[in-house]
Amino acid sequence: MRSGFILPLMAGALALQLSGCGDAGQPGQQQQQAPKAGFVTVKAETITLNRELPGRTTAHQIAEVRPQVSGVIEKRLFEEGQEVEAGQPLYKIDSRTYQAAVATARAELARAQATLKSNDLRAKRFKKLLDYKAVSQQEYDEAQAQLDENKAAVAAARANLQSAQINLDYATIEAPISGRIGRSSVTAGALVTANQANTLATIRQLDPIYVDLTQSSNELRQLRQAMQAGELQQVSEDEARITLILEDGSHYQEPGVLQFSEFAVDESTGSVTLRALFPNPESDLLPGMFVRGRLPEGQREDAILVPQKGITRDPTGQAYAMLIDSNDQAKKVKVSTERAVKSQWLIADGLKDGDRLIIDGLQRIQPGAPVTPVDTENGDNTGEAAPQEQPQSPAENTGEAQSAAQ
Repeated sequence: MRSGFILPLMAGALALQLSGCGDAGQPGQQQQQAPKAGFVTVKAETITLNRELPGRTTAHQIAEVRPQVSGVIEKRLFEEGQEVEAGQPLYKIDSRTYQAAVATARAELARAQATLKSNDLRAKRFKKLLDYKAVSQQEYDEAQAQLDENKAAVAAARANLQSAQINLDYATIEAPISGRIGRSSVTAGALVTANQANTLATIRQLDPIYVDLTQSSNELRQLRQAMQAGELQQVSEDEARITLILEDGSHYQEPGVLQFSEFAVDESTGSVTLRALFPNPESDLLPGMFVRGRLPEGQREDAILVPQKGITRDPTGQAYAMLIDSNDQAKKVKVSTERAVKSQWLIADGLKDGDRLIIDGLQRIQPGAPVTPVDTENGDNTGEAAPQEQPQSPAENTGEAQSAAQ
């Protein structure tokens, strides 16, 4: 009875001693295990700043095909949606009346030329007779005046023939430019009139193609001020290429070049239009597409770019960063961000080259507390603490004490 009572009592006392030893060692382990802080080393570098601007594609050239003479369409000479060359026949208008007009004008010219020849011989004879006083000076002057009148009649007849020939040529409607032609608004048998409002078809030149980008006048002014202050340097010609981002987020494979910028601000939008030219050999870009152009603004020296997850903000919007100082302690500093560059922040103030910026483990770190630095760029794990054995629970200690007692 007494031994049965003493053994459980000894086991309980031993469990309390073991539990006390475990609790005494716990603070020491916590002091040794500072929280890990993944960091990157801040580096100053020269970067090219880009800005994405919205825009739309516009055909390089657009020609609306209209008839220049009246008549009935005999036939259409092209396939809708196909490429056409400048000067290629598109429509044939009934030209019989224009052919008759050409024949009439040619006959009038021939008659005027014959009359001119006759009067020219008459004037020459009167010139000789005038030398012998066989004709009067008045008769000679009248013959000379008649000759000049015949010359004017020949010139007028020749102009009438040229005009008739032009109208005859207009009976065949040709493509004014090379490009892709759209659908036809008329068919054979349709009556068309000269210079009518309705177009017969539209031709668009798509290679190359324009992209009209819009930039706010305020951004343009800030860019020029940064250039004048020396904060930005002009990019080289090889880097001054515009890349295009399509509606689905993919990148267009051909780079473009900036053609010009408008010298006036749109009063309704407060923006300035910039026009860029892009090659379009496969006709991947069609007029009216919404795109975004990535335009190089300039180069900045000693720029600081850091991952966005390393910058936090308080409820007032103030940006902060957590750094690791020389004593491996966390330090909270204020920073000023200028803009987002892909997945990074461009820092205007607060960080310098060589700072160790914490990007991982921020939720476990307090300012002024020691940390275990972990270089996330180089995979340096030398600062990590060695894994420790997990302390046993009091229940497990109690069980082991009872086994030993028994």
